[in-house]
Amino acid sequence: MKLKVVVHEAEEGGYWAEVPSIPGCATQGETFEELLGNIYEAVEGCVSVEVKDVPVSETDSVIEIAGSPWR
Repeated sequence: MKLKVVVHEAEEGGYWAEVPSIPGCATQGETFEELLGNIYEAVEGCVSVEVKDVPVSETDSVIEIAGSPWR
């Protein structure tokens, strides 16, 4: 999966970034390297859903996927 991330220089120093395709997904970092690590954590947190909060019946299946096979 590829996502576009918009990186901004913060007025007070450091950087902040947002992921336009995931509303509300943003993070910051004092250095660009810190920002990169934080953006991965932010995206993971924004797209992860706890299965316990979703009704799952006996006939449902829960699977995990990574990336897109249609590249």
